[in-house]
Amino acid sequence: MPDQQLLSGDEAVAHAAFDAGVALGTGYPGTPSTEILEAFSALGGRAQWAPNEKVALEVGLGAAYGAVRALVTMKHVGLNVAADPLFTAAYTGVTGALVVVSADDPGMSSSQNEQDNRRYGIAAGLPVLEPADAQEAYDLFFTAVELSERWKLPVLFRMTTRVCHAKSLVRPRGRRETPRPGHFERDIAGRVMIPSNARPAHRRLRAKLAEIAAWAEEAPLNRVEARDPALGLITDGVAYLHAAEAAPTASVLKLGLVHPLPLEKLRRFAASVERCVVVEEGDPVIADALRAAGIAVESKPEMYRFGELDVARVRRIVARDTSPEPAPPRGKPPELCPACPYHAAYAALKKLDCIVAGDIGCYSLGALQPYQAMDTCVAMGAALGVGLGLRHALPPEQARRVVSVIGDSTFVHSGITGLAEAVYNPPPTGHVVLVLDNGTTAMTGQQEHPGTGRTLDHAPTAQLSIERLAEAMGVPSVTVFDAFADPAGFERLLAERLAAPTLSVIVARRPCILAAADIRKWEKAGAERRAAQACLAQAEE
Repeated sequence: MPDQQLLSGDEAVAHAAFDAGVALGTGYPGTPSTEILEAFSALGGRAQWAPNEKVALEVGLGAAYGAVRALVTMKHVGLNVAADPLFTAAYTGVTGALVVVSADDPGMSSSQNEQDNRRYGIAAGLPVLEPADAQEAYDLFFTAVELSERWKLPVLFRMTTRVCHAKSLVRPRGRRETPRPGHFERDIAGRVMIPSNARPAHRRLRAKLAEIAAWAEEAPLNRVEARDPALGLITDGVAYLHAAEAAPTASVLKLGLVHPLPLEKLRRFAASVERCVVVEEGDPVIADALRAAGIAVESKPEMYRFGELDVARVRRIVARDTSPEPAPPRGKPPELCPACPYHAAYAALKKLDCIVAGDIGCYSLGALQPYQAMDTCVAMGAALGVGLGLRHALPPEQARRVVSVIGDSTFVHSGITGLAEAVYNPPPTGHVVLVLDNGTTAMTGQQEHPGTGRTLDHAPTAQLSIERLAEAMGVPSVTVFDAFADPAGFERLLAERLAAPTLSVIVARRPCILAAADIRKWEKAGAERRAAQACLAQAEE
């Protein structure tokens, strides 16, 4: 291994996980976190895509109950999906290490919101670490493992788009720990969270957090850089690098652990400078906590809560400049690929004047020109529930125009329960669910999912059939159709289903144009592997 490597933050986390002997990495692809598990797999780590983030966290939690080290990755909105097990996992704790990466997206480069997931650590009662660059992402991962194993808690590892994707030199440790063998020890009182067990578990959690806060007072990951006492900056994550360039003479307290906070260390630092400003990206999480503790600090003006920080914006914060910021240059709007198989579907939706409850994926671009054929887009899987709600609420002549549009990966992620709702509580006018199946998780870079029949490394596995699942759930009308090959036929089919007072699912299936060649290659390799396995089995008989 070379002394230094040029790595992104995502790649640095993957290298750290590999070197730390993580036995299992699992997650759901979502920018800016996707490359972590892909890089971990390429290094030789055991990595797998889960159907959604909740399942990924539960799998990682089970592995950590089994005394091994586990990594779970997702983008920030994915933690919303995984929040249910996350909060209770703080009570149960873990036996091995469990590191949960939340990759936030300030500025919404590829997201529907810019929530600040440091708040999840506070709400759930979990330690939160935040690296500033790739080297620190590598180093702090080992700290996360240490904290998790020492206090038997999951650790939230918060990254942001800039840290995930920016590359810098990383000096790895140069040695790898072998993944530990798993073992299970029964602990019913500690892991079965019925109320009689959960009440004392909550008290144990708060005691652990108090211990971590005391440890954080002297921990080297929270460090003071004493310079000019006229100005002190308290900062975390990538904002530290911006602050260091924007105000090079200022004293700085750089936080690596952002929850629980080392309040006494912060109090002493604030008292040591004439003016103390908190420079943080996203919500004023640290500033609010310090002011609630009676520590005199300035928070950034509200206008800097939105989008990413950079050196120029930090200079404005320090200068208390609240004048209007220059408008960013206009970029080229995104659009569907010219040969995208979704074009025919959106042309028909637009022509038939459908009310489209949409979802998250490449097909979200159908909301833009030239189609403008998507009316709602809320969250993964919401197309079905929102579409059903519209069907229930609207007068019949409008209700019959409502279509739920969802992609194949998103359907597996969180659309199945929506389809169960459609079967269980069908609207009087029926409903049409259009699954745009391009054979991949296209938006995040052509990753696999249970409906592709291939694992994270593209090896063949069991394949979930969307149409057979719909039939098994009791959908009376299920059709698979290639809209790209027969646009006119698809339009007729869609019009027919809209007029029918029953629930119907249309699977518009054609491979993503960007992934089609690779899909053919992987399918051929899979067929050859299965043939070889069959020959070997026959020879053994």
